Amino acid sequence: MPLLDPTTWQSRPLLGDEYTVTEPATGEGLGTLGLAAAEDVATAARTARAAQTEWARTPHLVRAAVLRRAGDLFAAHADELREWIVRESGSVPGKADFELHVAAQECYEAAALASRPTGQVLPSEAPRLSYTRRVPVGVVGVIAPFNAPLILSIRSVAPALALGNGVVLKPDPRTAVCGGLALGAVFAEAGLPDGLLQIVPGGPEAGRALVTDPLVPVVSFTGSTAAGRAVGEAAGRHLKRAHLELGGNSALVVLEDADLDAVISTAAWGSFFHQGQICMTTGRHLVHASLYEEYVERLAAKADSLAVGDPHREQVHLGPVIDEAQLAKIRGLVESSTAGGAKLAAGGTHERLFYRPTVLAGVDDTTPAYAEEVFGPVAPVRSFATLEEAAALAAAGPYGLSLGIVTRDAARGLELAERVPTGIAHINDQTVNDEAVAPFGGTAASGTGARFGGEANLDAFTDLRWTTVRGDVAGYPF
Repeated sequence: MPLLDPTTWQSRPLLGDEYTVTEPATGEGLGTLGLAAAEDVATAARTARAAQTEWARTPHLVRAAVLRRAGDLFAAHADELREWIVRESGSVPGKADFELHVAAQECYEAAALASRPTGQVLPSEAPRLSYTRRVPVGVVGVIAPFNAPLILSIRSVAPALALGNGVVLKPDPRTAVCGGLALGAVFAEAGLPDGLLQIVPGGPEAGRALVTDPLVPVVSFTGSTAAGRAVGEAAGRHLKRAHLELGGNSALVVLEDADLDAVISTAAWGSFFHQGQICMTTGRHLVHASLYEEYVERLAAKADSLAVGDPHREQVHLGPVIDEAQLAKIRGLVESSTAGGAKLAAGGTHERLFYRPTVLAGVDDTTPAYAEEVFGPVAPVRSFATLEEAAALAAAGPYGLSLGIVTRDAARGLELAERVPTGIAHINDQTVNDEAVAPFGGTAASGTGARFGGEANLDAFTDLRWTTVRGDVAGYPF
């Protein structure tokens, strides 16, 4: 039996509009679902809170077992889920397989959180036992985007559940199946108690309702910097914790001793993986002046060699961008960049939603596709003369998410990385990397720091409570 049946994939009707699930490669409808209105979000929060009380008291072995079964189910249903990720989000099959692998690992790592030591015994001036204990926050609101829909949902959902919370998940409507309903189906089959995980696909209205709902004390948001600012402001007004993983314009720095035979593949992957629709995408290629001309030529040749097409029906390197609005943004940034003097070395064309991988040379601070996050398959290349200039260029701009440095001298690469404020840095690799065991997050306009992975999940999804115990009632002077 399929895990996802369009006739039964929503357990109750929602009050918002009906939405057609669309395959961006063809425009074909894959099914319909209901979108959530504000009232639906409130109902979901109440339901999750009611179920959470008993879940928090459930032995850690039981919670861990549910998470492990969920991890196994992502593998057991891989064929079905892969097809949904490919068709609904425009991913190539290899990217879909990566999402499924990470989703399983997130569940396994979350299962280990359930038995993690939860506090400390503290010294005290008084004759009493004094200790701290981590307790679930209650209900976690998760708002996830379209670009890596399964990963960017599960990395909050799994640890939040493992630590004893309920979850209300609002996936992007464009990927509501593979980034939302699929998780609900997997966890239901894994034995998660009813009510704990609520799926409310919807637009800005549903997002605002989730951020402001009084039963949701913690919000985990992944998306654009502009939307993240609004989420952070609303959460602050309601005295809530908001964990924000936002945009980026990450730099790949290629030092003069780099091996171009090795680096071009790495560089192309950083900019063109999933059509550049990744927050960590290499948005700026900073190349030593001695390598610049050859680098541009070889990267352009690599871009021209890549196949773009329907990833469900053809063997391609890049699929479609998600929709017409995203296409218009990419096209506008490239056209304004070339109008301003940038040289189009490769790409710059599209057929329907299939945008060719693009290389821009001769860029500077005023080039729109260099200065802004494109979220498309565009690689602007700029030269530098000294290590000091490279550090200054890499550190410039509002973002601070990821950094890649390519050099034969790894120690020199580490030294350079120390001079560039980012949440993530990779020596001799490109900027797009993710592992369930690693903390993930950016600084400045890229977010509020590492809030996913390992110990960061404990900070994100629990509160720290101080408790004392006396044998006799304490006495006081009055």
